[in-house]
Amino acid sequence: MEPAPITVGLDGSPESLAAALWAADEADRRGLGLRLLHAWILLGGESSTGLPADKDQNYWAKRIVRAAATSVYEHHHDLSVTEDLVAEDPETALLQAAESSTMVVLGSRDLERVESFFLGDVSLQVAGRAERPVVLVRSAAGRARLPADSGLGGVAVGVSLHGPCDSLLEFAFETAAARGAPLHVVHGCPLPVQAYAPWGVDPDVAGEISKEAGEKLSRAVQPWSERNPGVTVTSTVRLGSAARATLAASEGAELLVIGRRRHHPAMAPRLGNVAQACVHHARCPVAVIPHD
Repeated sequence: MEPAPITVGLDGSPESLAAALWAADEADRRGLGLRLLHAWILLGGESSTGLPADKDQNYWAKRIVRAAATSVYEHHHDLSVTEDLVAEDPETALLQAAESSTMVVLGSRDLERVESFFLGDVSLQVAGRAERPVVLVRSAAGRARLPADSGLGGVAVGVSLHGPCDSLLEFAFETAAARGAPLHVVHGCPLPVQAYAPWGVDPDVAGEISKEAGEKLSRAVQPWSERNPGVTVTSTVRLGSAARATLAASEGAELLVIGRRRHHPAMAPRLGNVAQACVHHARCPVAVIPHD
């Protein structure tokens, strides 16, 4: 059975072109095909084929996909690329495409959290609902592309120890292995009230908490390290905010990997506080991995 491709959602923006170039690099590393998808609810039928530009309802949709394909082929001459136009709203089309993709890669606009909430950023909606990994790429991150075999920067992954994280670690290790890059696993551990004394943080309590968290993190990482002996792994426990710890680990990284719980309260955001902070503030591409 042929492996599932990497799908890129295109909208003609600089961010979506950066996403296409990032996805092409990743598809090349993993030996996968690349699917360039543009969804437009008013897309015309095949009868528009061959019409002049001023009469072709699909002219701009075709141009968006063709321009991305041309840029991809400049860097990856032998990559298997599929160009796809879908008569559907983008969010629905991308969620459907995710079901038959290894991952979905999307451009991410540099919006503040309140702006994203009111504007309904499609990339955030897909990242919060897709059943496959979704990678969000900003235009600046896409331009700073590294050679496929550079091994520079490495991969960072933020891990919570409050539940299973195997899907998260599996993706992080696979990605690091494909890049020949090191992996930095970080866990942010907020300090409980009893860790604080009138003069500040009690070092004995903080040390005990850090030691216990470090042992849990080592147990979670060990099976994946054994399965991926070629990946150099560094594990770190940072006391304090999980979001700050994860963002700190992403500085200088090629990719930040974070998790999203599949099951959440009905009225709660689909992306938790840590994921929201990373998506909006990390300088590198961010992979959002759904897990139980």
